[in-house]
Amino acid sequence: MRTIYSPDHARHHGQSELIDGKLQPCFEKPERAFLVKARIEERGIGPVEPPRSFGLEPLRRVHRPDFVAFLETAWTEWTAQRGAYDALPLVWPVPGMRRVLPETIDGKLGYYSIDAGTPITAGTWQAIRASADVALTGAALIASGEERAAFSLCRPPGHHAGSDFFGGYCYFNNAAVAAQHLRDAGAARVAILDVDYHHGNGTQEIFYDRADVLLVNIHADPRQEYPHFLGHADETGAGLGEGYNLNLPLRWGTGWPLWSEALETGCQKVAGFAPDALVVSLGVDTFKDDPISQFCLESHHFPLIGQRIARLGLPTLFVMEGGYAVAEIGVNAVGVLEGYLGG
Repeated sequence: MRTIYSPDHARHHGQSELIDGKLQPCFEKPERAFLVKARIEERGIGPVEPPRSFGLEPLRRVHRPDFVAFLETAWTEWTAQRGAYDALPLVWPVPGMRRVLPETIDGKLGYYSIDAGTPITAGTWQAIRASADVALTGAALIASGEERAAFSLCRPPGHHAGSDFFGGYCYFNNAAVAAQHLRDAGAARVAILDVDYHHGNGTQEIFYDRADVLLVNIHADPRQEYPHFLGHADETGAGLGEGYNLNLPLRWGTGWPLWSEALETGCQKVAGFAPDALVVSLGVDTFKDDPISQFCLESHHFPLIGQRIARLGLPTLFVMEGGYAVAEIGVNAVGVLEGYLGG
């Protein structure tokens, strides 16, 4: 299995995020990708290759052009108005307020974001462009038939980013960009299976009214957990997309027995959809020691996830999402890949 990786991810290194009512060092940091790559090389999973450059048009296929343009210029605007330190928003338009794009960077940050935990830094634009190219390169390998399976080691992650908003450590939605690329390359149907602890709200928002992309999310119940305002079981799609969105929310403390039941349900939904390709949003923050999560999976469970996905028999692109127990992130993420390859 080829792994696609760009060292440009390290250009994005936020100093702090607002969490638990205080600013503290970011959980999403370059070390995450370094450790996964090191584990891939240690275990001999396959070659690690750089991404191709795809330009901005594939990003505009799932994100609004004005949002893409904002991310490109946000750091320049911030430093001109505020200074050379991390940019975080401080006000958001809620129902009852008008969502009109402000002129100042403070207003723009609130207009395009959903939280204060996702800083924009001096290197964010370069890192998120590279992360999207990593996903697109993996998708191209699958679409061309060069590989039956590939791993896009994306950082920053992507599944919380929507068509015109960023948050949850995510800026461009790498899995959505990859799925759309597969569609544009000829796949009639694409499924996305999101196994990250947190709900992939951005991916849901992008594809919610479409029948050509099935989305299955296995995640913490939004009544307890971030992103709180999307991810309920009764969200099943809208319009043409009715029935093509499956949310499987689980309560804090969920362990392997209940989680694996949800995985089985999700895999059966994917199989019934009969897609031409599968994108897996691979988050390993379901691990019992993850510092910002409340599930109880252990390291020996992650290969079992890969084995079940392999039994679907589909061309599969794994796209890296979350996982913040950095000491174990490599073992757990690569465990899924090894389970898949041995499944």
